[in-house]
Amino acid sequence: MNKKETVYLSPPHMSGNEQKYIQDAFDSNWIAPLGPNVDQFEKEVASSVGVKGAVAVNSGTAAIHLALRLLGVGPGDTVLCSTLTFVASANPILYLGAKPVFIDSEPDTWNMSPQALERALKDAKADSALPKAILVVHLYGQISKMDEILNICNKFSVPVIEDAAESLGSTYKGRAGGTMGEFGIYSFNGNKIITTSGGGMLVSNNQHALDKARFWATQAKDNADHYEHSEIGFNYRMSNILAGIGRAQLEVLEHRVQSRRLIFNQYKFYLSGLPGITFMSELENSFSNRWLTSLLIDESQGVSKCDLLNFLHEANIEARHVWKPLHLQPLFKGTAYYPHNEDEHVAVELFEKGICLPSGSGMTKGQQAKVINRILDFFSINDICKGEII
Repeated sequence: MNKKETVYLSPPHMSGNEQKYIQDAFDSNWIAPLGPNVDQFEKEVASSVGVKGAVAVNSGTAAIHLALRLLGVGPGDTVLCSTLTFVASANPILYLGAKPVFIDSEPDTWNMSPQALERALKDAKADSALPKAILVVHLYGQISKMDEILNICNKFSVPVIEDAAESLGSTYKGRAGGTMGEFGIYSFNGNKIITTSGGGMLVSNNQHALDKARFWATQAKDNADHYEHSEIGFNYRMSNILAGIGRAQLEVLEHRVQSRRLIFNQYKFYLSGLPGITFMSELENSFSNRWLTSLLIDESQGVSKCDLLNFLHEANIEARHVWKPLHLQPLFKGTAYYPHNEDEHVAVELFEKGICLPSGSGMTKGQQAKVINRILDFFSINDICKGEII
């Protein structure tokens, strides 16, 4: 491959059938929001993950906003949220005038710590201020410890929203991520395992709530023969063209998952023996889509994470830090936060040690060989991967 070619972290990967659905939209002149592709995409996603219904919107962030609003979140309320995630998970809490309380990760899944969650809920109950919702994020395709989390939340009668933006195609004890709480969220951003270029989906078994979300997402137009509005609405619906792209992408979801898991396995095969390197594990009885291959670098072994990232970037290889915990972000300065243990801040440690490697499902063998060999070179090991990746 061209040594100057950039190997991106997770670029879009088109299947070849997108143009068929786009052409259908053009031929029928359904090029605005809503239309047959939107209706079918909702049904197909709901069927794929095993829920009663879905609402297609223009982003995963919009879907989170709608889910929080459906649960009655408003000014002065609190929402408990995973701290190790992208800011889009928590911004909708602020949209509604509510306050996030951030919950640390635990080391097995890198996701929300059940013990930190339980401490937060006990404190909230003691203050007679239970949160309106728990927002659990399934990071990099790894599902959280949902049995423990749901048992705790049920004990306190607090509903759960699953931010499964990164985990479409992942399962936990046979159930799809995003289907175990009151509401689930998927993202179809350009870097996700399937994409509509931009878009998201709200899923649930509560059909009445989904109907309300669909109403709000379509500018809350009342049933009248003129434009009548009695509630605040939003311009959140997905376009018929983008939904057509999504339908084609959904057809190859299984292949996308297989590709990313193979990429992860190849990285692990060639790199797991390097000093200070450990890969994100897979929780027992779960199945990760391995959206991004993520690993930790123990700098006590004489390896600098930042030096490695710079070394990769110099070779036009896009690798990144894992998410910076939200409780450390300037936007959320002073926000309440519960660590995994009193002396153990797992999300902070993951941020300090973690990187994500290029993992796109369209990645060629030569591109992955380039990444692997560059890392081996950083460790002063001669190339052992000659592009002969299986």
